[in-house]
Amino acid sequence: MPSHAPLPLAITLGDPAGIGPEIIAKAFRDQPEALRGCFVAGDVASVRRGAQCVQPPDVQVGLPVAEIDAPAGALTAPPGCIPVLQVVPAQALVPLGQVSAQAGRIAGDCVTWAARAALRGEVAAIVTAPLHKEALAAAGAPYDQYPGHTELLQAEAAAHLGRAVADVPVRMMLANDELRTVLASIHMSLRDAIESVTARNILQTLRIGHQSVGAALRKAPRIAVAGLNPHAGEGGLFGREEIEHIAPAIAQARAEGIDAHGPFAPDTVFMRARHTPQRAGEFDVVVAMYHDQGLIPVKYLGVEQGVNVTLGLPFVRTSPDHGTAFDIAGRGIASADSLLSAVRMARALSQ
Repeated sequence: MPSHAPLPLAITLGDPAGIGPEIIAKAFRDQPEALRGCFVAGDVASVRRGAQCVQPPDVQVGLPVAEIDAPAGALTAPPGCIPVLQVVPAQALVPLGQVSAQAGRIAGDCVTWAARAALRGEVAAIVTAPLHKEALAAAGAPYDQYPGHTELLQAEAAAHLGRAVADVPVRMMLANDELRTVLASIHMSLRDAIESVTARNILQTLRIGHQSVGAALRKAPRIAVAGLNPHAGEGGLFGREEIEHIAPAIAQARAEGIDAHGPFAPDTVFMRARHTPQRAGEFDVVVAMYHDQGLIPVKYLGVEQGVNVTLGLPFVRTSPDHGTAFDIAGRGIASADSLLSAVRMARALSQ
């Protein structure tokens, strides 16, 4: 069989007013082998400023930034540099640590470019540095209709496939070495999230989790489902969502061959699924009913190692498990660990 050349991996700039450019530079500086074949889809000037932020005071020569003219240039870029593809118009640097429409548009344009490159098969996967949702909204159309990365990527995938957005269902998974959780709803109010706890939505989440997590593990995952209410409703005493919606979805999933269990009390199911050196977890992934229910346990275990993965897209997308950190932007103290974890996971999922 003919061998195929490897595809590069795109890292989007993130909001240029935040820590994205500097954690990208720090990752290339500290782990050049882990970043081999990666490039930044962004803005050369912003990356150069990020590289200056992380330059030790006793080092005279900074980390070089090499502008490339196509994604494939990442594969032949000189070692020890940051390959950057200028995917937005060159413009004045935005002020650090401030919400602005200009920064939001730069961040959104970088993500849009990377998604389309992935859909065209030009990159193996995309890793998205953090953007700021308020800045994204301030950028105006089309970005003001997307609460975050996930919805923007879903819309790009749907347009590429010629489908309605509703026909390209996606879910957010947050993962680290100890715990994986898939969310049944993402960026919406808690009131709306409760309304979205329907048998149809839970079953769709279970199907996506089974397929995507199973592909990553190369085996059928054992899935736990958290209840919505305290004690998973306690037989209807504290709410009937478990009886009327969640349990029927689990039963249908099991009839389809999905190894799903629950609903379990949400205050203990994450502990049962946690993998540690001393004890293997009972489950490979937990399906959570809403955003904070699923993300708080994973982030508590260590935000530096957490990775956000969008499941259901026709390409691989991962992201660090943190935000833009405007309060420390430009100081060079932000950790690149979560970004490096996101790169490693993107490589593993795209193989």
